Amino acid sequence: MQTYLFKLILLLLPCFVLNTSLRSQYQNTDSARHPYKVNYWVSGSIALAGGVANYLGIPKIINKQEISVTELTALNRNNVGGFDKWALNQDASKADGYNRDAAIVLTTTVSLPLILGFDKYIKKDWSKMLVMYLETISIVSNIYTNTIIGPTSQNRFRPVTYYDILPVSERNDGNNRNSFYSGHVASTAAASFFIAKVYSDYHPELGGKKYLLYAAAAIPPILIGYFRVKGLRHFPSDALVGLGIGAAVGILVPEIHRIKLKNKDFTIGLATESGTTGIGLQWQPHFGK
Repeated sequence: MQTYLFKLILLLLPCFVLNTSLRSQYQNTDSARHPYKVNYWVSGSIALAGGVANYLGIPKIINKQEISVTELTALNRNNVGGFDKWALNQDASKADGYNRDAAIVLTTTVSLPLILGFDKYIKKDWSKMLVMYLETISIVSNIYTNTIIGPTSQNRFRPVTYYDILPVSERNDGNNRNSFYSGHVASTAAASFFIAKVYSDYHPELGGKKYLLYAAAAIPPILIGYFRVKGLRHFPSDALVGLGIGAAVGILVPEIHRIKLKNKDFTIGLATESGTTGIGLQWQPHFGK
């Protein structure tokens, strides 16, 4: 596992040293080194409201009804698409180890944005980075916990439920209804793509080389997706959806903050509909000078 983490860090850290050779080739004004506009009240409210909404939504996911023996018996491997059948051909005895590895990669990756503060330019805007990152994690968590595309509304059985060799007690947990989509992968992707997006925005001298950062950013979520499939927790398609959602949030949240917004553009609060609690956010941007 140490080898995996070492390679992961080596692949992400280059974004913080590439500018050493490139800075002498690019002259930029100080104002251009501060690309983001952050309204602390709005972004802080999103992060706080999201934390509350996520806290209220988690019980609906982890306390799902236990899977009955009848439901387990009715499962048919032939009904699983060809792309996802890989998840049904794993060594179940190694699943716990892969899930532990996935937890380590997740914890490591979601902590990595903190090292943005070591960059010469980014550290001057460290409070902005922190608020934006909390906002990013809040949004990606709530898409998982409190939207119709997440396990609150979806009940796809995890691959582990298909393994007859395992005892029923390992297969019938209500949490095994939460295969779609992978929240681990989504959170990891949000963090790694946030790093790539923020660093490249502060270092436009990278030019086309910034896409190498995005390629590196894809490695942690792909790795954790692999571990979660090997750990019988998700199908490959669950991991891919998580990767797409996390990457989108990790890129779009900083991008939105590049637009100068006025306070009146936003209204925010907790919203409840059909028993689901989430963030109610209305954006009516007024662009201009």
